[in-house]
Amino acid sequence: MTTEAPGTDAPARPALERDANHPVMVKTAGVEFFCYHRDRPGSMTMRMKLREQHWSYMDQYQAELIARGPTLTDDDEGATGSVHIIDLPDPAAARAFAFDEPGYQAGVYRDVMLRRWRNLLGRTMWEFPGGPEEGNRYLVLGLGNGEESADLDGPAEQDELIAYGPLLSDDGTAWLGTAALVRAPGPDQARAVLTADRYADVEVHAWQFGGRPS
Repeated sequence: MTTEAPGTDAPARPALERDANHPVMVKTAGVEFFCYHRDRPGSMTMRMKLREQHWSYMDQYQAELIARGPTLTDDDEGATGSVHIIDLPDPAAARAFAFDEPGYQAGVYRDVMLRRWRNLLGRTMWEFPGGPEEGNRYLVLGLGNGEESADLDGPAEQDELIAYGPLLSDDGTAWLGTAALVRAPGPDQARAVLTADRYADVEVHAWQFGGRPS
């Protein structure tokens, strides 16, 4: 992946506002973004050192976050990146969110994927009926092949979807892929939420709910 930032031609979208314990949907002007900071090899020590700074930074965006959490190594013992899905007023705010984050400023990440996104489920991860811990969780990232769009409506069975939506071009008119957070028995079942042969590549990463420990 390369470092990317969204464009400026973005229509209004519903934003999300809540307190820590009671998610509430409200309609405010905003645009949804998918942000994936992918860790630089050997950066775990620095990441852990900056953990409190990262949490304090994200506290400023509590009302805007749709989903958050780290991607994990195969043994679930370490982080490989950080996913944030967020509703913000405009692309400038999204760039500030992604590039002012303490880990990015300190060089923890090797790249950032920042794309417009659309919240097809219309809710936050805190409203996922399956709760924050039970079962395996995955980030499924389908990268478009430059041809016809795919999976715009999501799979027929959506009970195990935590977040789901298309990745979009800067002006919101072109489909570039799909990003989903899903609960599944394993990575193969997680991958199956997308029509794999419609993408140039489909990445599956172990993932977990993020935020300060309760």
